[in-house]
Amino acid sequence: MKSVYLLIGLFIIAITSCKSSKPTINQTEIDAFNAMVANKHFRIESDWAYPQVTNAMQQVLSSGLLQPGSAAGSINLIGNSNFLRISGDSISSYLPYFGERQMNVAYGGSDSAIQFKGLVENYKAIQNNDNSYTINFEAKNNSENFNVFIKLSPNLNSNITINGTSRNTIRYSGNVKPINNK
Repeated sequence: MKSVYLLIGLFIIAITSCKSSKPTINQTEIDAFNAMVANKHFRIESDWAYPQVTNAMQQVLSSGLLQPGSAAGSINLIGNSNFLRISGDSISSYLPYFGERQMNVAYGGSDSAIQFKGLVENYKAIQNNDNSYTINFEAKNNSENFNVFIKLSPNLNSNITINGTSRNTIRYSGNVKPINNK
């Protein structure tokens, strides 16, 4: 009977000791993160794109055109060039777009990615209770206006949601890095 209690006790200890721990971020890292956002000098590189799943996206999935590991609602961007860069009041981006468009396609299809370069308009950065930031701004390219919503976390994770005037909404997740001014 004692051996049964011993096995139960060992089992309980094993279960409770296998708890995963959250990585902790120290105050120095939080201060560096806050300074990066306040100075508006950072670059975001995305690992995943999350387009709206529509009937057309489901047909693309069925055709086998997407790379392995991707689905209609989540597309792996690792190995594909992409970025969103904010440097002071300037912004530039190249984000591959997956989804449906409504009109306004340039001749030759040269604007298939979400690309803008210029000045940020209506930039707002709000610090949340968990030390993350919610950033909103507007951007333009030659034929389209974009509303951009970014959430940056102190662990340097990022989520970008982009609403275009002639495209369905798309979301990107990845990492943010400070820009070194060298």
